[in-house]
Amino acid sequence: MKILAWAVAVTILASSCNKYLEVVPDNTMKLENVFATKEEAYNALAKAYSYIPRDHMTHESTALLGDETVGRIDADMQNGTGNLRGERIMRGLQTTGSPLLGTWSGTGAGKQLYRAIRSCNVFLQYVDGVRHLSDDEKKDWRAQVTFLKAYYHFLLLRQYGPIIISDKVIDPDALSDDLFQKRSKVEEVFDYIIDQMDGVLEDLPEMRPEADLGMIDQVGAAAIKARILLYRASPIFSGNREFFDDFYDPSDGQKFFDVNATEEQTREKWGKALTAINEAIALAEGQGKKLFTSNPDKQYLMDTAFFRINPVNLRLLYDLRMIVTTPWNDELLWGNSNVTNTDQGEIADAMNIRLPAEQPEGIKELAGYSWQWLACTYQMAERYYTANGLPIDEDQTYNYNGRGDLCITPGAVDPEYPPLAGILQPNTSTVNLYMNREMRFYANLDITGGYVRTHYQTIPVLMMYSTAGGLKEQVQRTDYLCTGIGIQKMTHPESMSDHPYRVVRYPWPIIRLADLYLMKAEALNEYQATPDQGIWDAVNLIRRRAGIPDLEDVYNNSSIVKPASYGKHLTKQGMRDIILRERSIELAFEGHHFWDLWRHKRAHREFSAYIQGWHVRGSAASTFFVLEIVQPRKFIIRDYLWPIDLNELNTNGNLTQNPGW
Repeated sequence: MKILAWAVAVTILASSCNKYLEVVPDNTMKLENVFATKEEAYNALAKAYSYIPRDHMTHESTALLGDETVGRIDADMQNGTGNLRGERIMRGLQTTGSPLLGTWSGTGAGKQLYRAIRSCNVFLQYVDGVRHLSDDEKKDWRAQVTFLKAYYHFLLLRQYGPIIISDKVIDPDALSDDLFQKRSKVEEVFDYIIDQMDGVLEDLPEMRPEADLGMIDQVGAAAIKARILLYRASPIFSGNREFFDDFYDPSDGQKFFDVNATEEQTREKWGKALTAINEAIALAEGQGKKLFTSNPDKQYLMDTAFFRINPVNLRLLYDLRMIVTTPWNDELLWGNSNVTNTDQGEIADAMNIRLPAEQPEGIKELAGYSWQWLACTYQMAERYYTANGLPIDEDQTYNYNGRGDLCITPGAVDPEYPPLAGILQPNTSTVNLYMNREMRFYANLDITGGYVRTHYQTIPVLMMYSTAGGLKEQVQRTDYLCTGIGIQKMTHPESMSDHPYRVVRYPWPIIRLADLYLMKAEALNEYQATPDQGIWDAVNLIRRRAGIPDLEDVYNNSSIVKPASYGKHLTKQGMRDIILRERSIELAFEGHHFWDLWRHKRAHREFSAYIQGWHVRGSAASTFFVLEIVQPRKFIIRDYLWPIDLNELNTNGNLTQNPGW
């Protein structure tokens, strides 16, 4: 796999200009001299991109917020404040002294987004004076940095609510009113962000050439703008008296949040989001963007035999298995390409299982870059649909009450086996929960009786004690999947162990087309009085790619759906639940589920439940498939907004702490 030019450029150039902002207080050098050449300006452009959060890194990632994953549960890992920071927040271990993943001042592995914004402001002030930089290049580079500045404001807004709008370079000898600013109202910040993006959207190229992938273009910028407007309309920000009715700006006595938004005003916000989403979809599709499907001419050698028996389902499995890990495919609208082979501790490495010891030709089990300790939670395993495209507790053909009972998969000579070839191992002990599930379940997870595609092999795994994928204390006492359920979605099938250059890297997906389609369904549902075909069609685009029936077909089918859920798609609340469930499955492990429930004010109800998993020291199905509590979680209303670092509060007297902290 090739290394993208922009990824390398960002890494090298960002490191080469780490100190360029520090020249401000030095009277012997002026900032305009730092932008004397095109190369120096490009270094500064790369620097602006270098502040994009590193969500691909296990201990720095917001993708560990929520309830999809759980890491190593040994004392060293769980007690280390520098480990699994997203998970620590979900355990109720956030602090005000050094907030985890704090982006206001860069604490707890959070990116220093105000430093990022200052970098952007400096760039914008001086780029017009750069020699040998064409007018078209100046316009494009200014547009990129202006977009990034607005995007960094949004990331701050998402974590802190009211923030300080930083729109200009502040001189070191400025008055205290300029140096120590107050927080702006949430609606003012949203207005600023959208105005900044609207002002430069048309100055960006519609889509970047291959050499510049990772740099923002119109397709990516329009999609991010649509996401921001979707957040603005969401319950967390609009009319949220429940959380923020008493959160006042002390300077004027006005409320920071738009808690008094009426139902009609909120509906107007959904309408603006819908317009932006439709524009983003039209732009993306006009540039050839489409839902990913794998190359039908490429059949992995490791699955040749399975393809002969089960070609349709294996092709579907690869369509779903490769969505994220295929670099810069047609579905990805914007990704973080600052992912290199020198990174240590990526999510993809933490999820990758090791090769079983019993390998041909002397291949040995190697731990390097196959850490095998970031597990899928039992909650997430239950969240996937049945093969009928329904939640497991809504499908009357699914044995929900017996989902924990043991069973045996069909044998290789049984008539039921061919559609399962390459998906489930024949004649193998497993659990009913793993049977008759949708294909995303099998493509995304490592399960007992299934297969894991990694190390350029198709590995049959049992996940039990001392078996392939399971805990092997004779090899490593701490590196194991503590729920007995693994994740293969985020690891490329060709990634191997022992050396960083044997690992296939890909850009971390910031936004992809499937997200836009589901955003459209949500905005339509909230804007309209009742659901209609337009909403269902948007969701069905994703369901059809996943190989499951259209939602109106199953929710109208009394022989499949349980009576209590019949016609669920016909109500606004029912459709809201369906869309959020669809998003949680389609975008699983990509860092969206937490924010979706966060913006719908469901996080404190959903994320305080115990994390559960199987008994990983069980060496047989009867002792392994015993559900246990793996980790307690605690997420309360206070946690919806990050605390501002106490050092910031002590420095700037105009700041007030967020509620509950």
